[in-house]
Amino acid sequence: MSLPAATRRQQLRLGGALAVGATSLMLGGAARAGWSLWPKKTPRALEVQPMRSVVWQDFLGVNAQLQWFSPEVARMQVGRLKALGLNWVRLALHWMLIEPEAGKLQLDATDRMMSLVKQSGLHSVTYVVGSPRFASSAPAGADYADKFPPTDPGVFAQRMQALARRYSNVDVWQVWNEPNIPAFWQPRIDPEGYGRLLQPAVAALRQAVPDKPIAMAGMAYYSQMAGREGLMLDAMGKLGAYQLKLIACYHPYTAEPEGADDGSRDLLTHVPFLNKGLRAYGARQIWATEWGWSSYDGPVEEQPLVGEDGQAGHTLKRLALMATQDFDRIFLFTLADLDDPRVGPRDKRYGLLRANGQPKPVYTALQRFLSICGPRLDPAAAPMRIEGGVPAGLVSINWKRADGKQVWMAWAHEPMSVSLPAVKSGTWHQPLSGTQRDVKATDGKGLALDVGKDLQILVC
Repeated sequence: MSLPAATRRQQLRLGGALAVGATSLMLGGAARAGWSLWPKKTPRALEVQPMRSVVWQDFLGVNAQLQWFSPEVARMQVGRLKALGLNWVRLALHWMLIEPEAGKLQLDATDRMMSLVKQSGLHSVTYVVGSPRFASSAPAGADYADKFPPTDPGVFAQRMQALARRYSNVDVWQVWNEPNIPAFWQPRIDPEGYGRLLQPAVAALRQAVPDKPIAMAGMAYYSQMAGREGLMLDAMGKLGAYQLKLIACYHPYTAEPEGADDGSRDLLTHVPFLNKGLRAYGARQIWATEWGWSSYDGPVEEQPLVGEDGQAGHTLKRLALMATQDFDRIFLFTLADLDDPRVGPRDKRYGLLRANGQPKPVYTALQRFLSICGPRLDPAAAPMRIEGGVPAGLVSINWKRADGKQVWMAWAHEPMSVSLPAVKSGTWHQPLSGTQRDVKATDGKGLALDVGKDLQILVC
């Protein structure tokens, strides 16, 4: 989701259950076309039990395009990021831009970005993508040579090695981006071809920076492959890629925070099965290196229009869900909106900040969310007990804060009232609006709360 207007994505969506065996992942059903309407019936309840503790500054990072901004605005962006208490950024280096002609490097903007990241004490994962015309396998006259892999993977490996030596502050190097969709891999999706690019790049990086982890490309969506059956992450496992001890990455973009827009709430079906399969292949770390929503106002391009308030609401709910899953690190897309003619309307508006560095509603909501949660959350001993059980349409997540207090996150498909028998008092937070109120049980039966469609947090 990082560069030119020409790099529009082909929408890929799951049409059936993701079936995961001990060592394989298969795509069930045919991909659905178009956006469906919300179903009339209320979706199932989600009572989600967190899998592990979360330390936000280590778990949550943000993609950033700092080299595209003036030094003053870039510094402002980094200051806003650090004000959230976050320490990780994901950076993109576009080979076709930094070396448009063989041997003629244009690295001034990249040097400034890397210097700023280093001076700010940020950790970074940096990927390299996009073949310049001199190295591209694109046929003569192709409009976008950068979408094609390089003719000689060895040349790409040499460039990655040189960049790794130049930018020693990069913590993790990532090899390419989204090779499972046409926007980044032409003329056809080819796991074996990506493997031929990956192996020499890994060898070159291990020679240059032997102590640095290496990440496989972040695969779009759940790694479905455009134009062919199966999942790219599974195909790479069958090719032995995980024996290279790489970080496995994918980009779980969906229409709604809970998953597809048909009410199936399939995020918590697909993610656990996909991650289980990756662990079975031997993946030591699993990262979601992109996810998020654009606040664009059209024309409609793949993502439904949600506006700035919808972007904020969706982001908090998805963050609450992803924190419960088997991810080692996740990266929001992206830090700031882009004001660049090379970028399409949708891709311009994914930012937490406006292009001038000022906060959007999503930034303020995220800041409130992290403040309420505190720096660390641990799984609660048990789910929050709800009178009569968890009702259909409710999402319920229970954590324990570092100070010992419970942190109950909840939202509903439609507004509803619930009673918490074991809770007598607490503070009911609305991170989107920034309001809060103290609440107490009055009937001796437990705390009664009205749960709305947006994420709310009870600290008790």
